[in-house]
Amino acid sequence: RWCDHAGLRSAMLRTVLLVAGVGAASAFAPVALPSGLARANAQRAGVTMQLYKEGVLQGKGVNAIPFSSGPEGLSSDLVGYRAFDPLGFSTLFDIKWLQEAEIKHGRVAMLAATGAIVQDLFTFPGVDKVIGNAKMIGAHDAFINGAHNGDKNSYAMHQIIFWTGLFEVLTLPAIFETLNGGPRAPGDFKFDPLGLGKGNGMARKQLTEIQNGRLAMMGVGGMVHHYLLTGKGPIQFITQIPNYKSCIEPHMGPLCQ
Repeated sequence: RWCDHAGLRSAMLRTVLLVAGVGAASAFAPVALPSGLARANAQRAGVTMQLYKEGVLQGKGVNAIPFSSGPEGLSSDLVGYRAFDPLGFSTLFDIKWLQEAEIKHGRVAMLAATGAIVQDLFTFPGVDKVIGNAKMIGAHDAFINGAHNGDKNSYAMHQIIFWTGLFEVLTLPAIFETLNGGPRAPGDFKFDPLGLGKGNGMARKQLTEIQNGRLAMMGVGGMVHHYLLTGKGPIQFITQIPNYKSCIEPHMGPLCQ
């Protein structure tokens, strides 16, 4: 009997080891991929959630405020449509002008957000000799003050203002074309050196730009607000959140201890 029990235990042990080995091996086995039709349906479903028929009906059925109707006269096929216009701007101004303004401000805000973050991570050689460790609004003030004191290197800020203003003037004809019913789409300046606008998927790229631009506008507002309160850049502020009441000169706002 003892031999029978020993044999039974040995058989059970071999069975357990075999099952464990199969289970471990199955973890490294390739997972069966869905069929081409299933993948295509999944892709179409994913795009439809955001773009509604590849951008033809981008905002149909989307309301930023639940159980509310969208603004009257505001087409739901606009890029980034969310049925949100509580102040009624779309009834006061040309919608193409509003689109142009939103796209342009979003692009500027994305550049500004990137610059604000980079300032906390990297300093270009020679910049500290002109403005010290100033950043964001403080960097602007340091450049202006340096120029007033005769520092030629500080005229970099004046160059930025000049070239930005020149670009605004040169792009006015394109904007007027749009406002006068021309074929130009708002925000289209035929500038695409990387060719990102070629091929399919343009509707998704337009939506991505609008959403990132809106996020950047809110983000830059927060970055500037925190800087005015504490004198810190965005990375400095985030990494010192437990001690967020500490401030850096010259800004000593109400959060400072």
